Amino acid sequence: MAATTTVTVPHMGGIKVGYRLSSPSGSIDKTKPTVVLINSMCTTVSLFDDQFSNEELTSAVNLLAIEPLGHGSTFALKRENFTYWDTAEMALQVMDALGVEKAFALGTSQGGWMVVRMALLAPERILGLLPLGTSMDSESAYSRTQGGWDPAAVLTPFLEKWSVSESTPDFVVDEQWRGMVTGLGFGAAPKPELLAFWDETLKQVYVGDEGRKKVRMALTNLLERDGLLLRLRHIRCPVYWLQGEQDPVFGVKLPAEHIKLFTSSPEATLTLVPGGGHFLNATSPREVQEALLGMVSKYSA
Repeated sequence: MAATTTVTVPHMGGIKVGYRLSSPSGSIDKTKPTVVLINSMCTTVSLFDDQFSNEELTSAVNLLAIEPLGHGSTFALKRENFTYWDTAEMALQVMDALGVEKAFALGTSQGGWMVVRMALLAPERILGLLPLGTSMDSESAYSRTQGGWDPAAVLTPFLEKWSVSESTPDFVVDEQWRGMVTGLGFGAAPKPELLAFWDETLKQVYVGDEGRKKVRMALTNLLERDGLLLRLRHIRCPVYWLQGEQDPVFGVKLPAEHIKLFTSSPEATLTLVPGGGHFLNATSPREVQEALLGMVSKYSA
């Protein structure tokens, strides 16, 4: 489900941000490093259930999952339009609000673009990056020649349908859309209870006129996002990129090209995970945990 805890930050005239923290006290444990987690398209902080239920992981670090603009319990109080850069700035302000000076940052799919933006905006605050199941390009024609998907062909009809001018109080996000999110994200044979959970979650988050506007802007961001390829040389923290060998959205060729562009990072590696799907922290939690703990152990200040 969506986050049950929120904090208001000042960016864009005010954003109420849904977040989840692993500490039982509900506050940051200053004795441990913090890892910011950013979820994938149309999911919520619940995407990281495997990480939050892992005692080895939560005993070593604070996990701080943040729902992006257009997702979960997060919504802008005054402005309707936003970009991935706005979510990155928002996440940095959540760190401010919770007393987190520096953090590692892990992002799944679109979360990968967001955490890299965080490191570009505040390089002194991000200790390391773990992009999962992602690409650093825009949705370019070249990307498609290297195995990336073509979202415009499939998703533009949804955007047109959700861009009506009249109020839609009875809106519930389409069943086809809900099935696409889970089908692309969780692999070929997810458990029925997992599919049911996310089907219900999407129906609860994207409901009514406000829900339609949220999913419309989330999709607009995906279709029109800017690439980061020329900016990756400015990333100065370590990068551990993990990509599932069965990723149906971006494949494995693009990550192999893009990891080479982190030329200023002290360490930039790509690990291909056998059998891993698109929402890699959910389909391959053990491999993600090992990479995360390895980075934290090596690079904690």
